[in-house]
Amino acid sequence: MSATRVLVLNSGSSSVKYQLLDMRDSSRLAAGLVERIGEETSRIRHTPLASGGETRESVGPVADHEAALKAVAEELSRDGLGLDSPELAAIGHRVVHGGRTFTEPTVIDDTVLAEIERLIPLAPLHNPANLTGIRTARALRPDLPQVAVFDTAFHTTMPEPAARYALDVATADEHRIRRYGFHGTSHAYVSRATARLLGKAPEDVNVIVLHLGNGASASAVRGGRCVDTSMGLTPLEGLVMGTRSGDVDPAVIFHLARVGGMSIDEIDTLLNKKSGLIGLCGDNDMREIRRRIDAADEEAKLAFDIYIHRLKKYIGAYCAVLGRVDAIAFTAGVGENASEVREAAVAGLETLGLAVDGALNAVRGDEPRLVSPADARVKVAVVPTDEELEIAAQAYALVKK
Repeated sequence: MSATRVLVLNSGSSSVKYQLLDMRDSSRLAAGLVERIGEETSRIRHTPLASGGETRESVGPVADHEAALKAVAEELSRDGLGLDSPELAAIGHRVVHGGRTFTEPTVIDDTVLAEIERLIPLAPLHNPANLTGIRTARALRPDLPQVAVFDTAFHTTMPEPAARYALDVATADEHRIRRYGFHGTSHAYVSRATARLLGKAPEDVNVIVLHLGNGASASAVRGGRCVDTSMGLTPLEGLVMGTRSGDVDPAVIFHLARVGGMSIDEIDTLLNKKSGLIGLCGDNDMREIRRRIDAADEEAKLAFDIYIHRLKKYIGAYCAVLGRVDAIAFTAGVGENASEVREAAVAGLETLGLAVDGALNAVRGDEPRLVSPADARVKVAVVPTDEELEIAAQAYALVKK
């Protein structure tokens, strides 16, 4: 039997998420998480999906990422799915930032590793952790293809007018300042899944994808290619998020430094961790915000209204960018589950062909579905994202060429 399995690794600064998939039918064989790496209270959670077994959990010190991946290998081995299996075709790694260098999935070698390291200043919180996971996995299986799939890659098709900031060109080029975009694997997956839902090929469909989770981003996808996206040099730009501000006047930073006496690090923390919904009302969970609104909490209502106002602005802008819009797709935790957000986001946009059917929008489900009226000019869809499957599919397609 030829090798058809792909292990997907998402290495964070103190965690490793993983899934093992069989690409013959895209089925999941196992999934799990190692969190609080480096602490005495590290936790390992493993679910053997292929056998339908119960989730196993253990708590105890996991010293570093090498120990974490060895623990993952042991858990998989207990289910007969070990890293030494000849059925394992590749390990796919999520890498947050690929800059302008990496526009597609890439087999990792020393040169690729060096370039990912060179890009650390553009993603100082993420690329180092991604690198640690890659190096550890290569040490465990040096004979196995390791594939990097980059969050930024899908957005590298943006034309220069969308990707460039109106900064001095020499300064921008020297410091690699441009709009890169993120959540690319999600936007790629959802835009194609939306085309399938409409019964069309991706190249025949224009889609606005709204990835709404704790982090949130929008993209304009024309014929399967991203032509604009809301996140920029970093994931801070764009929509109102759980803890990130999204768009602000850049002079706010100068004002906080000069008048507020705040340091650059303090402002960074404010905009990334203490703003967005949590800064507006003290909660970043949309379910809790909606509960508070139902209880007549004005602070929560204002936070929700600000969130929706920004979302509408991007929907309108991307309708203008695309010219013709066939569908708007909501995805990720909020997009898939918060019917109130979907309803509010398109309310008043009937002249753009947008509306939701109240009954359809209220239905919850795990499958892609339309929530717009049957005669709607622009379809409104709910499309569950699957970034792990997207990474596995890209990695497998590359190594099987």
